[in-house]
Amino acid sequence: MNELHLETSPYLLQHANNPVFWKAWNSASLAEAKEKNQLIIISIGYSACHWCHVMEHESFENEAVATVMNTHFVNIKVDREERPDVDAVYMKAVQIMTGHGGWPLNIVALPDGRPVWGGTYFRTNEWIDTLEQLQKMYQLAPEKMVDYAEKLHQGIEAISIIQNDGSENSNQKLLLENLVSKWKKSFDWDFGGMARAPKFMMPNNYQFLLRYAHQNKDAELLEFVNLTITKMGYGGIFDTVDGGFSRYSVDLKWHVPHFEKMLYDNGQLISLYSDAYKLTQNPLYKEIIEKSLDFVKKEWKTAEGGFFSALDADSLNDKNHLAEGAFYVWKIPQLKTILKEDFYLFSQVFNINSFGLWEDENYVLIQNQSIETIAKLNQLTTTELETKKKIWERLLYNEREKRSKPRLDDKCLTSWNALMLKGYIDAFKALGNQEYLDIALENANFIIKKLWSNEGNLFHSYKNEKSTINGYLEDYCFVIAAFIALYEVTFEEKWLYDAKQLTDYTLEHFYDEQQAFFRFTSDKDEALISVHFETEDNVIPASNSVMAKNLYQLSIYFDNSYYEKVAKQMLTILLPNIDYPSAYSNWLDLALTISEQNKELAICGTDAREINKMIRALYFPNVIIAGNEKPSRLPFLQNRFVEGKSLFYVCQNKTCQLPLEDFQEVINQLS
Repeated sequence: MNELHLETSPYLLQHANNPVFWKAWNSASLAEAKEKNQLIIISIGYSACHWCHVMEHESFENEAVATVMNTHFVNIKVDREERPDVDAVYMKAVQIMTGHGGWPLNIVALPDGRPVWGGTYFRTNEWIDTLEQLQKMYQLAPEKMVDYAEKLHQGIEAISIIQNDGSENSNQKLLLENLVSKWKKSFDWDFGGMARAPKFMMPNNYQFLLRYAHQNKDAELLEFVNLTITKMGYGGIFDTVDGGFSRYSVDLKWHVPHFEKMLYDNGQLISLYSDAYKLTQNPLYKEIIEKSLDFVKKEWKTAEGGFFSALDADSLNDKNHLAEGAFYVWKIPQLKTILKEDFYLFSQVFNINSFGLWEDENYVLIQNQSIETIAKLNQLTTTELETKKKIWERLLYNEREKRSKPRLDDKCLTSWNALMLKGYIDAFKALGNQEYLDIALENANFIIKKLWSNEGNLFHSYKNEKSTINGYLEDYCFVIAAFIALYEVTFEEKWLYDAKQLTDYTLEHFYDEQQAFFRFTSDKDEALISVHFETEDNVIPASNSVMAKNLYQLSIYFDNSYYEKVAKQMLTILLPNIDYPSAYSNWLDLALTISEQNKELAICGTDAREINKMIRALYFPNVIIAGNEKPSRLPFLQNRFVEGKSLFYVCQNKTCQLPLEDFQEVINQLS
């Protein structure tokens, strides 16, 4: 029978009524496959995945398909967001077998879990035929499948090992220059991003490139980053009506999104736009931050202070059928009815023309000119057109709220919550809105109360007042990074000591001294078929790169030479292996942090927090900040507080200058 009704994952519950006898990934399901000596089907997806829904409807709701699957296989459904460890291992297998990956991810494995075949989306007849052939082969020539599985397993193991040739690049500055120069050859100078489709936003890439351009006074690179994030902000990948970004665009111009909205994208993008706003003061970036955080608060924030995970790409259309993007798109007659005499002007702003047309007479709203330009063309002031734009968006929002909304994934994931927590902190730094800090603190306390156990470990998921699944490295690294960021804006040392406690737990239960990197799973978890070391930055930075940055920053605060040694060793091993810089942007950011360009600042005095407000509103990506309003035992701040004075200590390479009292002189030195 189908056992998924016992689960809490929205994705697994979506499959609870399939005729397939689905089981969840657990020791009992795996033991049953061994006991029956049956092949395992491992089907991996997530709740907001459009093609996962398509394959479910075509195949997993089909009685003929279910008969084949139930008769010959143990069928396991996996929510990749709940079990990123399982997803990572089998994704490697499919990439080895086919040269590409994606979701849905479908694997057939031996009873011991070693894969023998896999791919992504399959049509019904292809799926049935393949399963029947595999079952026949397992009956007639199982030794061939075992032999293939062994070779494939060796391949998975080989790519899981980080190559350490013992070399150390003494000129990291030149290495970064060469990598950035190589990267520039892939730039799309028309619409920003990389010159290919589909286009993923990759916020960590642009945070690094923004920092690199700023620190190295590379005007051309800075122009490209601003082009990219401006074009992304113009839509349709950005929902101008209600805020928030979709996961990626299927085209070159950031126009037609794959319509699901994910918490992890939006958390990181808010951080990126906050950094960019601090540097440029571009009002578009401010608008994007404010709209997105309004959306997050309204649609994803829970009463307990957590954040839900995602909104589906699909929603019910006017014919009551699930369709991708149905909630977001517009037809001309609808727009004319809503906007009346303003329709023509609206059409200029949002391209209700061939540029903005998607398919089936549906338009996805997208700008390709600034408000200033269009206002000038229509003899309006910029303020007048901005006012009209706000009115239009409110009218469309009210109309859209009458539609059937996309399905909500209502689990709270620790790692994704921490990314959004940091987004709120970065928005508070950039805009100074106290509500953003209040929500950040509420979320941090939610993580502590609901997702951090008395035994010291984090949980990965929370739903229905229940915390489940032992945390992964991604949970620890992002929570640590968020707690450090909270310290930087509040100067409450509690957040640093919490970060340190989690770091020490991670070193004890995740760190592999032989590999000199952190495993993705804890030593308390049951082993999978291969150990996973996550080192490539993707749409989310690699957990090892984030952990290395955390260690280095904490090494400064706590004067901890071991933290520093581990962080530097990880970077030293990784740098010579970098071929595609876009896959290692967070490591490159760490290289900048460890370089001679980086500085530390201690603000000591009874008005330290007020002074910090002014400093954190400026763009200083190369400065690690600490501060205290009374004597502190934190090693970096010890013996630096003098009653009645505001002192600034600017340090570099563990060497601090004499304390300064002039604020402007401090800003000049940091610049």
